[in-house]
Amino acid sequence: MANNDTSIKKIFATKLTEFSTADKEGIGVIRREGAKTYKYVKYNQGVGTVAAVAGNMTAYKSDVSYGPAAAEVSSDVSDSLTVPAGMLMSAIPHGSFGWIQIKGIATLNTALVSGADGNALVMSATTDGTLKVAAAVTEVVAGAAIDASAKIVALDCPY
Repeated sequence: MANNDTSIKKIFATKLTEFSTADKEGIGVIRREGAKTYKYVKYNQGVGTVAAVAGNMTAYKSDVSYGPAAAEVSSDVSDSLTVPAGMLMSAIPHGSFGWIQIKGIATLNTALVSGADGNALVMSATTDGTLKVAAAVTEVVAGAAIDASAKIVALDCPY
């Protein structure tokens, strides 16, 4: 029987929970697995030296341009744009590379600062690595709360 599958699946050098001091995937590369999408990024702990924690949210750094090529992120709200990047898949050390989840169902490490089931969520401007309910139509949405009390969200971060 012939295999008629003409799709090509990229083989990645790292697991989703791995990090490295070297760029092993190509910064900014997108990875899709099932109904979830991931982005390979460089973590910057920011001026507040906020360490990366798996399951916490990140935003794009304020000193890099935003767009498809932007791939430097931080959980430090005092040193980031309000543009959500995604949820950390591991505790990436400062200056190292790893994966964030940008789309799909995810369970956050931290509770929402505010919000209820069904609410649109944005980056918190007061609590590092967290999400809150969107208060203005001008805010960039990270996704929506599915079960706010269980910290389950549907991520839909821009990339």
